[in-house]
Amino acid sequence: MSSYQENTQKSNTGLYVILVLLALVAATMAFLWSKQKSALKDCATANESLQKEMNDYASMLAGYSDEITRDLKTDFRNMLETYDKLKAKDASKADSIEAQKAKIQELLDEIGKNKRLSAAQLQKLRTENETLRNIMKGYVKQIDSLNTLNLKLNSELETKTLQLTETSAERDDYRNKAEEAGQQVKKGSKLSAYAFSSGGLRMKLNNTTEETNKAKNAVMVKSAFTIGENPIAKAGRRYVYLQVVDPSGKVLQSRASNTFQGDEGTIAYSDKKEIDYNNSAIDVAIYYNNDGKDFDKGTYKVRVYCDGQLIGTDSFSLK
Repeated sequence: MSSYQENTQKSNTGLYVILVLLALVAATMAFLWSKQKSALKDCATANESLQKEMNDYASMLAGYSDEITRDLKTDFRNMLETYDKLKAKDASKADSIEAQKAKIQELLDEIGKNKRLSAAQLQKLRTENETLRNIMKGYVKQIDSLNTLNLKLNSELETKTLQLTETSAERDDYRNKAEEAGQQVKKGSKLSAYAFSSGGLRMKLNNTTEETNKAKNAVMVKSAFTIGENPIAKAGRRYVYLQVVDPSGKVLQSRASNTFQGDEGTIAYSDKKEIDYNNSAIDVAIYYNNDGKDFDKGTYKVRVYCDGQLIGTDSFSLK
């Protein structure tokens, strides 16, 4: 056999093998396509059957769903009317009642927007309806209890007018006695200042001060005193106010805002000092600096206040 014939025979054999393989692939693909087509047809048939069943169920439940929807709407509207009546009976709960009404109205609006509600939506609405109904029952119980109590009290007031009048008189008597006792306690707890030593001070060359009775030399006023023991007074920190009144009747002040509220109204003061009072006698000294201004000649009055009350007075003169 020639070389040409041998090559031709090999080519024919290879081509035959390829054709056989292609035929097998085509047959396999045809088989798989047929099987897939059959499966798709079965799925389509099953889907049509399920869709038909679903439509049948929807038709069967349509009337039932509409009936539940109507019942829910009626129930919600009845709750709104009940809340209006409750608010009329007890206006103090108007805000909370309006909040509940808003929730109910929101659900009514939701029902109105959805013409055909699913079973899940209906179940959700029924659950919310039950919750809101229980809340409303709580309001009814509270407000009815209050109304019953009010009726009972009104009945007692009508039948015991004389007793109540006598009780009111006794109450007023007790109140007056309590007020009198309170005033006595207030008077008893008032602090008292004594042992005053008040006068002018001049500045020495070594920047220390000493007492002086000459107006031209005085640069400040000092008032020293003792606040006495008082076991019923309130202990703690408080301010003691010094008021110095010059011979013309003017209160000496470094600032016009130096005022406090006392039993006599708004009171101007010259200077103040904070003390820690522990119910025992305490020595206090308060200084008023005239800021370089001259003091007038004459008699000066000194008043000391604490807790809004005048607790002591003194005077001194400058020549």
